[in-house]
Amino acid sequence: MEHWVVAERQGQTAALNMLGRREKFIAVPFFWSQHYDVPINYVGHAEKWDELTIDGDVMAKDCLLRYRRNGRVLAIASIYRDVENLKAEVTMERDAA
Repeated sequence: MEHWVVAERQGQTAALNMLGRREKFIAVPFFWSQHYDVPINYVGHAEKWDELTIDGDVMAKDCLLRYRRNGRVLAIASIYRDVENLKAEVTMERDAA
C-alpha cells in the first residue's frame, strides 16, 4: 500500500499540471519493505552522497542510516526505527515546502 502513495501523489500533480496549474512535484519519496523478519524503511532520495552515518547496529537489526551530501540529509534508511524514520519524513516534507 505505501508504495502506491508516492505514485498517487505524482498522478495528482500531473493532473493539476494538465489543468494548467504548473505545480512542482515536491512530495518526499519513501518505501517500506519486509524481508523475512527485517523491516526496511527508506525516505528521501540519495543517488550520490559524500557521507553515510550509522546510528545503531546493522548486524543487530536496529539502526538508522543517514545519507548526506554537503552536510544535508538526503535520505534515511532504517531497520526497526519506524518513529525516527517517520520524523525524518516530516522534516523532509517541511523543508521541501
